[in-house]
Amino acid sequence: MELAISLLIIAVTGLVVYAIIKTNPAKPMPLPARPATPYEPKLPEGAPALHWSDDGRFLVEVVNESRYQATLKALAGDHGDSNAAVPYLATLVPDDVNPYESAAVAVFLDGRMTGYLSPKASVAFRALLKHKEIEGRTTTCDAQVRGGGVWQNGRLAYVVVLDMEQLEK
Repeated sequence: MELAISLLIIAVTGLVVYAIIKTNPAKPMPLPARPATPYEPKLPEGAPALHWSDDGRFLVEVVNESRYQATLKALAGDHGDSNAAVPYLATLVPDDVNPYESAAVAVFLDGRMTGYLSPKASVAFRALLKHKEIEGRTTTCDAQVRGGGVWQNGRLAYVVVLDMEQLEK
């Protein structure tokens, strides 16, 4: 009798699982349509709330995509075969409407978009803004465009480094 009840329970459970799988109550949601042009935030007007500094250590690297390399090359200027190290004032903008990342922080040099803080650094940076009670506000720091030197018959990529306390520990 116990064996019959056990087999009945197994059979009923199997039928319920089959019915759930067959009806697929959780249908996947369709992905939103991709925009025709890549998303790029706008630099807001107004004075920055704060200027960050880490005494010229430049430990925070901006994540930049290949599409910003032409901008970085123009910002680096003519530096021959050696690596560039051109100073700029960076503007850091919390990007609350970014369709790809909810905690994005955009980095602008000379009014031009040059990349983002990494996702992990963006979260830490936003926590610093909240701690200083300037959440969502634009801030600045010193920056350098580096790279672009010749190495093994090719040019190195350009990067942006920021003079602010290291965000990723």
